[in-house]
Amino acid sequence: MAFKNVQLGIAPIAWTNDDMPDLGGENTFEQCVSEMALAGFTGCEVGNKYPADKAVLKKALDLRGLTICNRWFSSFLASKPFEEVAKEFEEQLDFLSYLGAKCIGASEQSFSVQGTGKAVFAEKPVLDDAGWDRLCTGLNMLGEIAAARGMKLTFHHHMGTVVQTEDEIDRLMQGTDPALVNLLFDSGHLSFAGIDPVKVLRKHVHRVAHVHLKDIRPAIVQRVRDEKLSFLQAVRLGAFTVPGDGSVDFAPLFAILEGAGYEGWFVVEAEQDPALANPFEYALKARKYIRETAGL
Repeated sequence: MAFKNVQLGIAPIAWTNDDMPDLGGENTFEQCVSEMALAGFTGCEVGNKYPADKAVLKKALDLRGLTICNRWFSSFLASKPFEEVAKEFEEQLDFLSYLGAKCIGASEQSFSVQGTGKAVFAEKPVLDDAGWDRLCTGLNMLGEIAAARGMKLTFHHHMGTVVQTEDEIDRLMQGTDPALVNLLFDSGHLSFAGIDPVKVLRKHVHRVAHVHLKDIRPAIVQRVRDEKLSFLQAVRLGAFTVPGDGSVDFAPLFAILEGAGYEGWFVVEAEQDPALANPFEYALKARKYIRETAGL
């Protein structure tokens, strides 16, 4: 393949988990970013052990040839006043802009069961029409704020949230301005939800501004569905893994992205228990698979 202007990053959630800090509690920030660089990645997202002082963080990353490419932003547009959400959003933009990032990844957390003990399938929240109006209108407004700073707003569909299914992703894309709101495409969350990632990518590839490369272990996902387990239980059981280690076929996804002239970041994101899945080992495994499959 002949990708141009595509860079490879990796998320720190394989080293230390944001939702469950006991997973990887023994791993330091320095170990995490050093192993990212050693595995051959040039960018990363922000984790809970990263220094809050942006100057300290930038120096540590510069030493290792890494840059921040994105950061998770929990939006509550359907349940909180817009002004409150916008204030936090602008603070994150300040942080990201200093570190050289060009996009921010929002995930709507109103009514989310992602970080709870509720069943990720059976108790998934659903927005009413008024909620959808607040979400889409709010995202357009956040997109304007980001664009004024020379940054892109991407939306992260996610298990356990109000934007999880294919219909919900379609509705969000239809209800937002393509010039202001982009899609963060996540192969793992689509596959976990029982959605064909190829179908979704073909429909929305020209809205994609950030890509998470995540694989799944289908037997564990089926157990989560059958036993009505939570998202956090799924992670502990090992539902996610790195590209090439699960059931997702990434070759057609890479082909669609290349054909559309995608530019930006591919970010390996696979939250697992680092005591069971050594983060450095799995980072190397992912890097090798991407090189062999995408030619990057």
